[in-house]
Amino acid sequence: MRIANKLIYLVLFCGSTLFAQNKELLYDFYEIPQSLMVNPGVKTSQKWHAGIPVISGLSVQGASSGVTVNDLFANDGIDFTTKVQERLLDVMGNKDDFSTTSQIEGITVGFRGKNRPDDYYSFGIYGETDIITYWPKDLAILAFEGNGGDNLGRSFDLGDLNLRGEMINVFHFGINRKVSEALTLGARAKLYSSVFQFQSINNSGSFVTRQGQNNVYESTINADMQLQTSGVKGFYDIIEEDTGTTQKDVTSLFTERVLFGGNLGFGLDFGFSYNLSPQTTVTGSILDLGFINNSKDVWNYTFSGSTTTDGISIILPEDIDNVNNDLWQELIDEIDEALPRDENESSYISWRPVKVYGSIRYDFGQGGGSVLDNCGCAVNGGSGMASNRDYYRNSLGGQLFMMKRPRGVQAALTGFYQRRFGRVVSLKGTYTVDKYSFTNIGLGANVQLGPVNFYVLANNLLSYSNIADSHYASLQFGFNIISWNGN
Repeated sequence: MRIANKLIYLVLFCGSTLFAQNKELLYDFYEIPQSLMVNPGVKTSQKWHAGIPVISGLSVQGASSGVTVNDLFANDGIDFTTKVQERLLDVMGNKDDFSTTSQIEGITVGFRGKNRPDDYYSFGIYGETDIITYWPKDLAILAFEGNGGDNLGRSFDLGDLNLRGEMINVFHFGINRKVSEALTLGARAKLYSSVFQFQSINNSGSFVTRQGQNNVYESTINADMQLQTSGVKGFYDIIEEDTGTTQKDVTSLFTERVLFGGNLGFGLDFGFSYNLSPQTTVTGSILDLGFINNSKDVWNYTFSGSTTTDGISIILPEDIDNVNNDLWQELIDEIDEALPRDENESSYISWRPVKVYGSIRYDFGQGGGSVLDNCGCAVNGGSGMASNRDYYRNSLGGQLFMMKRPRGVQAALTGFYQRRFGRVVSLKGTYTVDKYSFTNIGLGANVQLGPVNFYVLANNLLSYSNIADSHYASLQFGFNIISWNGN
């Protein structure tokens, strides 16, 4: 079980970095080519684009739904034990989470079809790490307060232990098609190459201590718990051997896993943009409808069964000299027999965290003619010769984000305003409400200097004065080379 223990510690450590997945600033920011990754059906204007390798798309986001670093470690004169009790145990519930998600693009390329100019094709590679652990409220109280005193007779829920994580490399290919002047559709196929995966998401059971009959107390445990892992043991074994080539061996195994040497999976993205009127547009997308078949380097742990124990029964003072290690070992053996721990290599399916976006946008403030007149390209794709839609400097609207997590759907609502300054600069401001923050104000900028495109998007700007006391922080940026139809 040493792997399981270290894995849990790793998850709790990674949880302190606190990342989340909503990309509300990037969504429908169609001047940025990477907006295709959050809506394959976003309108496209460019003839082709190519991301600068590795730095075309970097994304880190942070969120904590319960406690911040400052809550626990601020030098405020309050005893740390009191902080843990009042700001952690008394406040956080089993639906509060710590999660970490990051993405880095290796390659991204897009181009318009020569014979079908209304079609825009894109492909590339990106890496993603996604780890989430829910706050195990009952288990934390049991560890901190114990099972005596006010907790005598309380049933602690073992199902509070809930965690999931993976690191994958994604190879993707998408098609964006302008169906009509009003409608653009898009789809993307993804091939997942897993580096590692673990999950413990369907646990159940209880632990309760009551007044005993043969002893002072008796404890009853009923457990049905499982930790599934794939790709973890290979890395663990290399590190555990601790040879002179450890770093080289880890790099070699990582490279192999990234390039289809690990567990494989498949997924799909779909999206659309539809003009209700020349100035009103609705969009929507669903991402990562997919799975990974975990059949290689699988190592699972199970803990299942039920028992009641009243500990070691002794009569004082007669038996005081007879308490020895044999009695304790007999108790441990009894519990192990009733609650067997098992290891197996059974394959399993892990599902990707499905994400859904939707928005409505109202454009206003004419910029003096069509987009073709202003930047030599068509707003909604195509050759640039068929569009005579007016160009608007301003956009105002709202967005909805939903994501499937092990304990239900995680949602966020965003209002936004976007301002365009010719074809050189575009700014987007957002205000987002979700489980992490009610004061999340974001700002994004896209700059087009000839063929060079640069964008930077940052969330929760009010928290930057004290990141340690923030429940949310986000940063995305990247560089691309873009060719417009008029170039």
